[in-house]
Amino acid sequence: MPLGIFGGTFDPVHLGHLRLAEEAADSLGLAGVCWIPAGQPTHRAQDAKLPRVTAADRLAMVRLATAGNPRFTVDAGEVEAAVPSYTVPTLERLRAGPAGTRPRVLLVGADAFAGMPGWHRWEELFTLAHIAVAHRPGFPIDAASLPPALAAHYRERRAESPALLAESPAGRIVTFAMTQLAVSATQIRALLANGRSPRYLLPDSVIAYIRSRHLYTPSPEPSAP
Repeated sequence: MPLGIFGGTFDPVHLGHLRLAEEAADSLGLAGVCWIPAGQPTHRAQDAKLPRVTAADRLAMVRLATAGNPRFTVDAGEVEAAVPSYTVPTLERLRAGPAGTRPRVLLVGADAFAGMPGWHRWEELFTLAHIAVAHRPGFPIDAASLPPALAAHYRERRAESPALLAESPAGRIVTFAMTQLAVSATQIRALLANGRSPRYLLPDSVIAYIRSRHLYTPSPEPSAP
């Protein structure tokens, strides 16, 4: 069975992330989902304020959030490498490991998929994994709205049935509708920065970790001499 690959900053991991992974596993017939927190997220390198917490803290929160779900595993390779994280090298690392020819399915949202031509070595993604795109119910992916180079790949590689993912290690594109949850990491960071409760947006174990480590709270002003 194909294995889902879910990478991200997870700053912090929240219920929207968890629901996407759960629905992808069900909709696509995945054996499980491997979560891969980015060590040094390159797409946020221009903002010196983000990520707001260390890679080790983000990894710990993902482990807490996914604990207890037998379909979820966590790969710490990108955090331990302590180098800028790019999707293609990450997938190459997985392909070089055990079960290198196993079908792998990269999970992305519709917005991330539309921006894929801006990714590092993006066209090599199709030689390393299938791509599964989550979209809002009733709003399927429209090839005409995609950048031309990506639209060409989408039309060529689109698979109507997720069952086709098991037939090859990589190269297909599938889509699936997922429940929309009005939750984002940006929103959660703003709540915490203002001393408000993030309850019901994050797993309780993650909230407890954030509070124990005093994460996402404003740094105290230095005392006057």
